[in-house]
Amino acid sequence: MLVKVSNFRALQQNLFSLLDNCKTRKELFQIHAQIIVNDLCQKNYILAKLLSFCIVSGDLEHAIQAFKQIEKPSTIVWNQIIRGYARSDAPIKSIELFNQLGRVEEAEFDGFTYSFVLNACAKLGFLREGEQVHGRILCKGVCSDVFVQTNLVNMYALSGGDDGVIKARRVFDEMNEWSVVTWNAMLAGYLRRGFVDEARNFFDDMPERNVVSWTTMIASFAQNGRCKQALALFRNMWRVGVQVDGVALVAALSACAELGDLKTGSWIHSFVDKNSRFRNQPRPVSLNNALIHMYASCGLIDEAYGVFNEMKCRSVVSWTTMITGLAKQGHGEEALGVFRWMQNEGDNQVRPDERTFLGVLCACSHSGMVEEGRRYFEYMTQSYGILPMIEHYGCMVDLLSRSGQLDEAQKLIETMPMKPNYAIWGALLGGCRIYKNIQVASAVAPQLTVDLQPDQTSGYLVLLSNLYAAAKSWAEVARVRQKMVEIGVKKLPGRSWIQVDGVIHDFVAGDWTHKHASAICETVRAITSQAKLEDQLLELSEAFPDVGREMIE
Repeated sequence: MLVKVSNFRALQQNLFSLLDNCKTRKELFQIHAQIIVNDLCQKNYILAKLLSFCIVSGDLEHAIQAFKQIEKPSTIVWNQIIRGYARSDAPIKSIELFNQLGRVEEAEFDGFTYSFVLNACAKLGFLREGEQVHGRILCKGVCSDVFVQTNLVNMYALSGGDDGVIKARRVFDEMNEWSVVTWNAMLAGYLRRGFVDEARNFFDDMPERNVVSWTTMIASFAQNGRCKQALALFRNMWRVGVQVDGVALVAALSACAELGDLKTGSWIHSFVDKNSRFRNQPRPVSLNNALIHMYASCGLIDEAYGVFNEMKCRSVVSWTTMITGLAKQGHGEEALGVFRWMQNEGDNQVRPDERTFLGVLCACSHSGMVEEGRRYFEYMTQSYGILPMIEHYGCMVDLLSRSGQLDEAQKLIETMPMKPNYAIWGALLGGCRIYKNIQVASAVAPQLTVDLQPDQTSGYLVLLSNLYAAAKSWAEVARVRQKMVEIGVKKLPGRSWIQVDGVIHDFVAGDWTHKHASAICETVRAITSQAKLEDQLLELSEAFPDVGREMIE
């Protein structure tokens, strides 16, 4: 591979150039062999370049072996190995090496040393160690380095909880210059701690925004339930000409799924199909998963299945998303069919996880498949070693309660290894409402006021009161209402939205700000009256089949 060079300096330059243009591990091994043969193993600047390639290519083990052969590593060599460990699955080693370097008399730290070890502290959430590094930075006088300061901001934002964000902002405000990376680090710190409003104000003040800035905001707003704002940001990102990436598209599709915004979701699908970045190569699995979720959430299960069926490679998330989408749309048998397909994938089988079984149990619950639900609930532990989480118990309680197996549901709750939450009690109470079982409902009632917070109990206590009222147990109705007053229960207003001609209309119970509020309420009253009439006729038809049928007709 190497041309024989008589001049020793030229040989070193040639090796350095080869390392600079190295593309594969095979080439790296050949170059390293020449370094050893020509007795250059102690030339720090060549070894630093070698280690750098190893770190970037993910071959940390080779870098470690090469590092161990160096008798007196220079700072740049130490930096590479500290950097490598900081990027690895064992970042604690980076901090250990940093401390080891600090005990070497002639060793010197530079900005890169501090930055790499700060990255390790941030990754581990080691605030105390990060603060110690910060102290050394102040003593060393390199705190004006924008690269070091950016990593300090990132370390505090990641490691220090809410106080860490405050400290990160203090470091940020003390800086003399900022890069867009610095702004992004501070922005991510706000969002990671849930300071969404502060993040929005900070984002608006940013003098420069790149794709990371926009994507971070869109993804975080979608994850924090601010889906309309997330989509508004996505549209602004598009409007100002920032090239959207896969992460932004996935976040936007997630917001579309939450809002039921089929128009925007379909537009994103069309954009992906027409964009050369995605058209000329397989569509990312994460993007396909987001499309499946969006279509399923909007009720277009055939379109969701179309995307799923076209996928050449599927992750466990792909299978789970499809199963859950079918389940929530009432296609229980089809959902179980996809699960069986998943299990029969042979060598390409993707192992189902706890969320996959949550989708399976959800399918059983929504379709009333009691026996299948019981079997899969046991199967996931017996065959896959997956211990049921509270969500799995919730699905089973819901399934049993909907099917009238209230005693079995109650016994299952009593045997749970964890404390039941409001969803568990609510599922059981929902079954009591369907089957008008006052006895079980009365047993549930004390748990609603003991185990849950007032904001969690509001709907269930109202439901319990209505159950007692239907049974004409007026004393119990009064008792429940009094309990609601005592614990300060306030019924949270219902909220819904619908998309009409591409516009999403948001409704809150008791809110009259919509321009068509009067007409909407009048229509709702008419529908309610008709529903009550249909309900009365149905009860009558059950008691007097012939008379009821004639009246309905």
